[in-house]
Order: sequence, then structure tokens, then C-alpha cells
Amino acid sequence: MSSKMHEIILKLCMNNVDENRVACFRSKGSSTRNVIARCHGLSKIQQLAMKTNAFYAIELISENFDKLSEEQKIKTLIHELMHIPQNFGGGFRHHDFVCRKNVDALYREFLKK
Repeated sequence: MSSKMHEIILKLCMNNVDENRVACFRSKGSSTRNVIARCHGLSKIQQLAMKTNAFYAIELISENFDKLSEEQKIKTLIHELMHIPQNFGGGFRHHDFVCRKNVDALYREFLKK
């Protein structure tokens, strides 16, 4: 999926996303039924303690993600990447911005390119 994530970042000009500091992982064995993917960030206090910059991990819950259509997989990756803020500081954009309307708009843009 990291190649698809790379393609999304390039096509949508997500210049705020430093691909060297974002990793995409598949997890197995989750008991959650409703969660398809999660975005995890290295908090500011952890960055300071570790003397490092922000880092994000996108976790794809295999049991739920693998069942999706290709369109829904791309939309899910777009959704998770949208949680990464412009300043790439370790925080998150909330669901008032990361919503179906905005994800669908970016997906349509992705298809055009």
C-alpha cells in the first residue's frame, strides 16, 4: 500500500506530507469491527523526549481494509493522509475537515490525474 500512498501524495500535491516520515502498516488480529484504518502520530512531547521530528504511521486493519473495493481503499488512504496537518508537527486534523465531502472531492481530483 505504500506505493499507492506515494501515488496519492504525488497526484494530490500533498506537499505537507513528508514521505520519509510516514509509514503505512497492515495489522492483523484486531477485534474492532468498525475501524478500517487509523493514523498515529508521534506527539510533541515524545518528539522532544526522543530529540526527533514528527512521524506518522497509517495502520490498515487487514480484516476490514482488505474487503474494500479499490475505490474505497484509495478513499481510506486519502482520509488518513488528510489527518496529517499542514505543519506536519505530530498533531492531527479533525473530522470537521476530514469528512466524506472533502475525501470525495480529493478522490475525484485523484481520478483526473
